[in-house]
Amino acid sequence: MRDAVIVEAVRTPLGKGRANGALHGDHPADLLARTLASLVERAGVDPASVDDVIGGVVTQAGDQALNITRTAVLAAGFPESVPAMTVDRQCGSSQQALHIAAQGVQSGAYDIAIACGVESMSRVPMGSSVLPGSDPFGTLLPERYPGGLVGQGISAELIAARWNLSREALDAYAAESHRRAAEAWKNGEFDREVAWTGQRDETVRPGTSPEILAGLRPAYRDERMAERFPEIGWKITAGNASPVNDGAAAVLVMGADVAARLGLRPRARFHSFAVTGDDPLLMLTAIIPATAKVLERGGLALDDIDLFEVNEAFAPVVLAWARETGADLARVNVRGGAIAIGHPLGASGARLMTTLLHALEDRGGRFGLQTMCEAGGLANATVVERL
Repeated sequence: MRDAVIVEAVRTPLGKGRANGALHGDHPADLLARTLASLVERAGVDPASVDDVIGGVVTQAGDQALNITRTAVLAAGFPESVPAMTVDRQCGSSQQALHIAAQGVQSGAYDIAIACGVESMSRVPMGSSVLPGSDPFGTLLPERYPGGLVGQGISAELIAARWNLSREALDAYAAESHRRAAEAWKNGEFDREVAWTGQRDETVRPGTSPEILAGLRPAYRDERMAERFPEIGWKITAGNASPVNDGAAAVLVMGADVAARLGLRPRARFHSFAVTGDDPLLMLTAIIPATAKVLERGGLALDDIDLFEVNEAFAPVVLAWARETGADLARVNVRGGAIAIGHPLGASGARLMTTLLHALEDRGGRFGLQTMCEAGGLANATVVERL
């Protein structure tokens, strides 16, 4: 099997997913188009040579409907011959796009592919693809889960309770995410990966502290859920959860032989992949078995991994994962995570890979592992090896 390698990766700065956010005025197709154009320009690759563009988007409605990846490809000025598709594995959509692109290259189905993602949560709010009065679950699923599934905020509360994570620990973790992200921006560590100069990730708060975060009220307190789940301690707030954001990211993937033929420098190779399912009630814990699975498939141990990118949907997700895997948090999200940088749903998988690639290069690491929790109790995991 041929090696699939990353030649280039780029992202936008992430804006607040609100009407006053820096990127709200940009249509999501335009956000992604500008990111795709920047990607091929940086790499010096002819867009006509791209065999497929796979994009991740979670809320495929409104401005993000009708295969937005194809719209963005055409808007970027790529030849009409370049195809595109849009995939949905919830928050892991663009990480799944990376898997499709890399596995297509490995199999010989593609020579060159782009994996990307976009989400404009200010223009297309989360959940707006579910029409009023519609039922996305049908009749058979409730028979299996008679109590009913819950929203992600309640799942995060259940994780905090099951792993006995204190509010103080959650807030301390969130404050550290902001500190690391602010420090990374201050030191110029994001400069290479962000396509647009003059803008920064809008939700990073350099002055945040555990004491400030302690003053925020629980965001998901619900009397009905309190009666159903008396173990919940109501510790999840807007401060220890990821914000809503706008943004896009893209990664250029090709065969190592193709890179050599084109005189391009491969920066990392895809080493191993995994995707798993877990309890849909807890919903956000599948990153634990996904990590074990990808390490086993790659013949690696946890200590072989130099850096981890674990999506910070909520602070207890990462802390429970670290406790179960034994990972050293000093090597996790070293430039801050989604709690600070942001979580534009469909773009986050490609954003994490972009950050992971540059952090591995800057720190001289060899192996990086990325994993993301996804709605429905799913998770992707990917290991890359810096070259």
